[in-house]
Amino acid sequence: MSVLEASEIMQLIPNRYPILFMDRVDELEPGESIVVTKNVTINEEFFQGHFPGNPVMPGVLIIEALAQAASILILKSEKFKGKTAYLGAIKDAKFRKVVRPGDVLKLHVQMTKQRANMGTVSCQAMVGDQAACTADLTFIVGKADQP
Repeated sequence: MSVLEASEIMQLIPNRYPILFMDRVDELEPGESIVVTKNVTINEEFFQGHFPGNPVMPGVLIIEALAQAASILILKSEKFKGKTAYLGAIKDAKFRKVVRPGDVLKLHVQMTKQRANMGTVSCQAMVGDQAACTADLTFIVGKADQP
């Protein structure tokens, strides 16, 4: 059973179709960790051009999905309620497996450091038991209408 469905996710983060890259939150420990599911389907707009006849999810969109999962983790804390999390840095991003239509991405995000309105998270995007992408992300929390 999921912790948050898509409609509840949209109450927390400003992303909407076609740039909302998660279907549900499976596990959430506020301030600690989150696991999110993204079902990858052939109907995704980006597959029209990336690449025709060889559909591959762009790495930058996998990073975006991880950043969205991190945003939910961050914004579920009382301290940041009603704010927006902005991506500040991407460190040590590695792409290890191609993600294709039909894959289920499990986005694992672990809080590693937090102070004031900044912090870092360690992320893994998994397909089954294989890591598709790993990265460390830095975030900055600001007002919903400005960083």
